[in-house]
Amino acid sequence: MVEALRSKRILIYSHDTFGLGHLRRCRTIAHSLVERFKGLTVLILSGSPIIGNFDYRARVDFIRIPGVIKLYNGDYTSLGLHIDLKDTLSIRESIIRHTARTFAPDLLLVDKEPLGLKGEMTNTLEMLKSTNTRLVLGLRDVMDEPRLLKREWSNGKVIAAMEDIYDEIWVYGREDFVDPLDNMDLSPVIQDKMFYTGYLPRQLPKDRELPKSLDVQEPYMLVTTGGGGDGMAMIDWVLRAYESDDQLPLAALIVLGPFMPHEERDAFIERCRELDRVNIITFDSRLEVLMANSACVVSMAGYNTFCEILSYDKPALVIPRMEPRMEQLIRAVRAEELGLLNVLIPDNGLDTEIMADALRKLPYQEKPSKALRPGMLDGLDSIGTMARRILGNGIDAEERQFAEL
Repeated sequence: MVEALRSKRILIYSHDTFGLGHLRRCRTIAHSLVERFKGLTVLILSGSPIIGNFDYRARVDFIRIPGVIKLYNGDYTSLGLHIDLKDTLSIRESIIRHTARTFAPDLLLVDKEPLGLKGEMTNTLEMLKSTNTRLVLGLRDVMDEPRLLKREWSNGKVIAAMEDIYDEIWVYGREDFVDPLDNMDLSPVIQDKMFYTGYLPRQLPKDRELPKSLDVQEPYMLVTTGGGGDGMAMIDWVLRAYESDDQLPLAALIVLGPFMPHEERDAFIERCRELDRVNIITFDSRLEVLMANSACVVSMAGYNTFCEILSYDKPALVIPRMEPRMEQLIRAVRAEELGLLNVLIPDNGLDTEIMADALRKLPYQEKPSKALRPGMLDGLDSIGTMARRILGNGIDAEERQFAEL
């Protein structure tokens, strides 16, 4: 049902330092909100270098801030600009603050990082706190292993912001799946602000056909790494299985991801030329179409891929990333416990026959719908309801006075 929210504005911040997950989650939320609410405008702030490769609905637009990438050792570096990281962060912070001041959002939704990358959202949050803008922190279902998250937030600034600055905290998952802030010793003030939305279901575009340029045998198994920057070991493991056994039950379509290093990408493409039943591409902005048309999925265990597996009800084999965060491992293990998918944990070597055996069994695996819990995919409806509660009680954006800022 379409509702009216005259001249309301939402600003979504996504720090985007690794992969596609944050941007794709924010884009999904933005599209759902403008589809539900006539008159609503959503602006996304993102550091993703490929934000312009995706399509956007009317009344959704984006501003790309200079990119920063997280390295495997946990450090950060500028992505495109050959300047000091400190200068890059200063530019980002200035763009964010001035955009927020000019756009004058009724609601600011911050994705995952409470204070932004290296604290770059702090000044903007304090500025908007003095206005009628409502401030919401959105967290994925799993953040990290509690011990590591405690260390990351040990200076107390994040917890203070969650207590004093944010009005609400939306968790894009279910409380009976996992608590993203488990063992964080949160105060009752923070706990009272937390709302579990359920997972974010994915919709298919109107054109649901496979691209004509894609020469793939059907039925096929989709193999996806997400962004691809950390998916090389998984792709190699799958390819070795196909190289060792040309009788695996399904052909494969491999999507490497736009952030896979060029040298590794080219090597995988060369190997696939020798495999008649394996097709390989670097990137497709409509991955949901590729997944919906597949028979089953082999993937990592990122949040968005997990939501798509549930949404399109695909038997799935997931190989979680083990570093720099334990997020994917925690999600994958819990999902397997609930019977939603199967997991291969790459901790005892990547034996070729282990993968080949798993690929033989995958097409006959139960679909997630057999174990899906009621309300598990209600996330977008819940977010729409909460946004309506916030925005419906506020004043129009053009009536707000920002002169004092």
